[in-house]
This record gives sequence, structure tokens and C-alpha cells, in this order.
Amino acid sequence: MAPEPYRDPRLPIAERVRDLVGRMTLAEKVGQMLQLDGRADVPAAVLDMHVGSLLHMSPEALTAAHRLTERTRLRIPLLIGEDCIHGHSFWEGATIFPTQLGLAATFDTDLVRRVARITAVEAAATGIHWTFSPVLCIARDLRWGRVSETFGEDPYLIGELATAMVHGYQGEGLADPEAILATAKHFAGYSETQGGRDASEADISRRKLRSWYLPPFEKVAREGSATFMLGYQAIDGVPITINDWLLNDVLRGEWGYTGMLVTDWDNVGNLVREQRLFPDYAHASAAAVNAGNDMIMTTPAFFQGAQDAVALGLLDEARIDAAVGRILAVKFALGLFEDPRLPNVARQREVIAHPDHTALNLEVARRSLVLLENDGTLPLGANQSVRIAVVGPNADDAATQLGDWAGSSGQASWLSHGHPREQITTVLDAVRTFAPTGSTVTYARGAEILTTGPDPAGEFFADGQPRPRIAMPVDPDPEQIAQAVESAQDADVVVAVVGDRIELVGEGRSTATLELQGGQVALLDALVATGKPVVLVVLASKPHVLPPSASHAAAVIWAANPGMCGGTAIAELLWGVVEPSGRLPISWPRHVGQQPTFYNQIGAQHGHRYADLTQEPQWVFGDGLSYTSIEYSDLACLTPVVGAHATVRAEVTVTNTGQRPALETVQVYVRDVTTSATWADRELKAFYQVHLAPGASRRVSVEVPASECTLVNASGMRVVEPGQFELLVGPTSRTRDLLGASFVIEEQA
Repeated sequence: MAPEPYRDPRLPIAERVRDLVGRMTLAEKVGQMLQLDGRADVPAAVLDMHVGSLLHMSPEALTAAHRLTERTRLRIPLLIGEDCIHGHSFWEGATIFPTQLGLAATFDTDLVRRVARITAVEAAATGIHWTFSPVLCIARDLRWGRVSETFGEDPYLIGELATAMVHGYQGEGLADPEAILATAKHFAGYSETQGGRDASEADISRRKLRSWYLPPFEKVAREGSATFMLGYQAIDGVPITINDWLLNDVLRGEWGYTGMLVTDWDNVGNLVREQRLFPDYAHASAAAVNAGNDMIMTTPAFFQGAQDAVALGLLDEARIDAAVGRILAVKFALGLFEDPRLPNVARQREVIAHPDHTALNLEVARRSLVLLENDGTLPLGANQSVRIAVVGPNADDAATQLGDWAGSSGQASWLSHGHPREQITTVLDAVRTFAPTGSTVTYARGAEILTTGPDPAGEFFADGQPRPRIAMPVDPDPEQIAQAVESAQDADVVVAVVGDRIELVGEGRSTATLELQGGQVALLDALVATGKPVVLVVLASKPHVLPPSASHAAAVIWAANPGMCGGTAIAELLWGVVEPSGRLPISWPRHVGQQPTFYNQIGAQHGHRYADLTQEPQWVFGDGLSYTSIEYSDLACLTPVVGAHATVRAEVTVTNTGQRPALETVQVYVRDVTTSATWADRELKAFYQVHLAPGASRRVSVEVPASECTLVNASGMRVVEPGQFELLVGPTSRTRDLLGASFVIEEQA
């Protein structure tokens, strides 16, 4: 007997979809649009609600869910999703890389692509088909708890790195058994918060969206990101979940996107509760489907609500058919009907934490570190015995080193103990290993950061989700500080590792301050007062405001939750085994009151400073030192006049004038000299990485398509305005660091 057409892999996907949708009941179709939490009642989800997707699955629950699927009428395979954000987050022993913000500090698209490929390989072996990554949000208010999940503050850099990550996850195509679906999130403007508070109303115009927030999403839409996730927030009073202009006019219309849309966690429920746009789930479900949503994440009431909406005439069943068709098309493209891609234990043994994966993890950790200050203390003598005092609450904190979305960060109940300690090398571990023969290494914690307590508002949110415990800074402990000072006084150099903790990072964990919390400032003040050289390592999820004593540190290094190999990378940097090459993907403020501090703000006559403080950040986008000195010279524009479809070409000489090798990131910005509407003074348009031996020079070729020299005019249209432009090339976004050359874009006939 011939199989049903939808089970015939020889048929075109569109034909298989039509056949299967035609066989489904309304309840089965609505269920297929549901993605439910695998930590809840899995049998009810699969057998009673015909669920199409599950997320947050323990290994045991995942196996059970697939067995249950075989008992269903049509045996439609499940689509399994997980937050594999910087590695396979919640699989014990998987490779955990630096956070996305740390990846951004590498300014290396190929490294980011390879990280995503390894994540896909490890995740696919465990039965995961879909990752909710990458994040394309622009980090502008550093108080926001999710800064570490972003690629920083610049739309161009975000677009380039996100595209690389999409290609890494999806490989050569979804038929690849080690490909997993990428998710571009959170579409769009989610990070434009009020007061840095997570998921607050985004007070943002359509022009501002088009100017900065949409370009990275447009790039990955055109590059084939299989899915888009919609943000929690509303814009101009319209939640993204039902924003017809954004979802249909822009995403599916202008950009021609045909992929699958998924809501964020309980967005449809939020339409009824917090946003209060609809009286019940029938009306909310109808609005969500009519707006073009396909997969509804963790709103169980959608199952009945959508069916009620059809019965009440609020929703045409054909709209459900279209959404289900897009979901099934993804499942057919993945080949799940032929191979549901179940967990493969033998493959897991082969690939999870493979030595090649660990080697790449170390390389990425090295490249993610940013040297911000150095008075010459670093690098330490490689063959010289030294007395080192390692101090600070993050010097030996394995969980903090991994950051959010990793093991014990709180989202996976089956991995609350975290990843195996033996896979993680902390700073203290690595300093003990790398210290030259004859050295002594002492350790003093020196300070606590915080403790936690219950939220006075209650244990749970209205949707039943647990409220995060609130963070309460711990007062300085004189005894702890005295122990650290004693250790420092007996040392030749102090390595002080400070920063934040997971309780201050992530969804619902925005912070009102950016200062180092708990006893850390008092500790740093006391260490600097000893007069010993203090190498300050800020091991933290995002930029922090450092105390005045930090200006007296011998060196400052930022390590953005550098992953399992982070301690090794930091020790290698201290002793000059590797050269510092990371660059800031995000500006560091001097005071929380400066927010926002991103480099490409629209200028204003009186906006350059406060009455009591400069607006200049402590360190700017693109900042980062080497152990050598680099000079830029002789910038020449080879195409002084171009058409709007031509390419601007230039050359610049980059010279290593020091005694150590370097990997230099050449940054290329463009300034539109005269504009029809207010616009940023300069924007990143390209970057190149150049290896330079001591004393070597390179003539670096620079290219920028004239079509990229755009702005969004007062009518909201992105255009190239003919006229004079400046090409700005140098080591940072800081104006005084950039060489300039003029070119003209001619008006097209």
C-alpha cells in the first residue's frame, strides 16, 4: 500500500504540506502552532493538545515525548527547541563559549560562524532542532539585564556577526543532519527600554526603527535565517506580536521573508494580561494569527482560544492553515518525517566537548579579551619567578565565568548543579598553572558581591513563571579585605578579579546601577592603596562603572564571561603567551547617569557634556590595546568620485612600531558631510584584521559599497543622498584616532 503523499520524500515540500494540512482537524492544526514547556505535563501536551514543538526538555522528557508522538493519529514529528545561546547551554559537559558580547569583541565573523557550527553539531546530537539565537538587539542602555546576549551597540557589526552565526547554525542547508534552525531575535526594538527595564514599552519611532534597529534583521532575513522571534514589547502602543506594519509590510512584504515566526514566551497571554488589549484568549489568539504569527510559545490557552476564535468568526481557518503550512514546511525541510533526529548517544560521545571544540573555545576566549589599560606591567616575565596575589570574588567562580544561559544560570532544573567543574578553568586555576617555576601564588576572596531574597511582590508572575530573587549587595567585610591586603603586601603583583554575578544578569534582572556591587569597591580601594601593581580583571557580563581607584591600576582587562577556557586565556594574556587583540563592541561609561553612551548618537549643540561630567565614555566602541604600538598613515581614497552603485576604494598604511606581534582591527567609518535629516556623525561600514610582525607595515585595502552610505530621510526612506562624504579609518571609533579622506557620490542620471 502506497504511503500517504505527505510521507513521500520524493514529492515537493509544498505538495506534502497541502496533503497533510488537508488531513488535519482544527484541533490538530491549532496544536501544531503551539510550542509548550517541556518541564510541564508532556503527555497532555502531546496527546491532548497535539503540540507541534517543545522546548526546555530534559534528556528523559525528550525521549518520552518522541515515544508519545508515535501514538498520535498523524505521527507528525516534534520540533525541539532550546536556548543554545553560546554553546549547548543546558547539556551537561557541552562546550560553553564566551557570551555573545564576548564573541563580538573578537570582531571576527569566521570565529563566530565556527562557534555556531560547533554548537549546532553538539546540539543536534542531543535531539535539538532549533536554537533561539542569535540576538540582534542593539545594546544602548547598559542597565538592561540582557546586554551580554547582544553583539553590542553597532548595527553593522551586529548584522555581520549575526549573519555568520546564522550560517554556522544552519550549515549548508537544513537537510544537513547537523544543521539546526537559527532564530533572529528579538524582532524588533526590544532593547530600546525605559530606564533599562527589561521588556518595557519601546518609545521609538518608525524612522528610528528603520535607521538603526531594522538593518541587522533585514540582513539576516535576506541571508536565510529560518525563524524570527518577536519581542515582548509594544511600539507606539502596538505590541510586536500583532504589529501588522512590522510583520507584514516590512518583514514579509518589503524583505520578502518566507520563514517561520515564533512569539517570545507567552506573548499571546501578555496581550490579555499586562498589555490588556483583548478581553479573552479567543480575541488575542485571533489577533496573533491574523498578524502572521506561526508558532505560539508557551501560551497553553491559545489551544482553546484559537478554536473559539474560529467558531466565533474572529479568525478564518485559512489563516491557521497558512501558519501550519509554514511550520510543516520547516519540518519537511529538516527531514524530520524521515528521520526525527532523535538523541544519538554514540554521536554525543563523539562530539560533545571534542578536543577540537575545546581548542576553538580557547582561541575564542583569547580573542574575546580586551586590554583597556596597561602601564607596562603586562606582560609579566615569562621565565621570571614572581609572587602573585590573586584576589576577588570572581577569581575562582566557575559559574560566573560561564555567564547566563549556561548550566546553573537558572533556566534548566535538570542542570542546576552546573557544568562539570573539571571542564572549567578559572583565573585562579590558570594562574597557578602558568606561574613560572619558583613563583608563589596566594588567593584571598576579599569581598562578596551579593546575597538574594524573595521578591516582595510574590513568588510568581501572573503567568505562573517564578519571579527572580532580588539581589541585595553585601557590605564590605573588614576581615576579608584585611586578608586580601596582607596577601597583596607580600606580592610583586596583584591580580584582582571583580565583576558581577548571574543574579544581576538576564531577563528580569536589569540593574539600577552599573557600579561594582557589594564589597568590591572597598576591596579595590584597599588593594590600590598598598602601592603594589594591581592588574584589574573585570570579569563581567557587560560594561561597569569603575571606581576612581581603578584609574591607578597597572592594567585593566575586560573578560566578558569568557566561557570554560576563560581562565586559561586570561593567564596566557598576563604572561604574554598570546597577544591582546579584542576590541570593545560597546562603550564603557564613567557614570551610570551618562546612559546612553553609544558612539553613533545624533549630535546636539549642548549635548557634548553635563554641567558636572563629560559625556565622553571611559572607553569607546572599538577601543582595545596591544602589547605593541600601532600607527596609521597615508590614507588615500582611490575613487574620489563614485556612482551610487559603485564601490569606494581606499588604502591605508598600518605599521607595528613596537617589539611584539599584533593582530590589529582596522575600523572603517563613513561620515555623510551634509544631510537632509539629522544623522549620526559617523558609522562603522567595514573592518579588517591584519597580522603585523614587529616593525612590519601593511598597505591595507579598504572597500565600502556606495550603496551602504545611506541614511533614513525625514520621510522614513533609506536612501543614498548624493554629495560629499568622508572615509574615516583607524583603531577606534574615537574621532581623534581616525584618519580622513574625502569622496563624492554623484547623483545618478
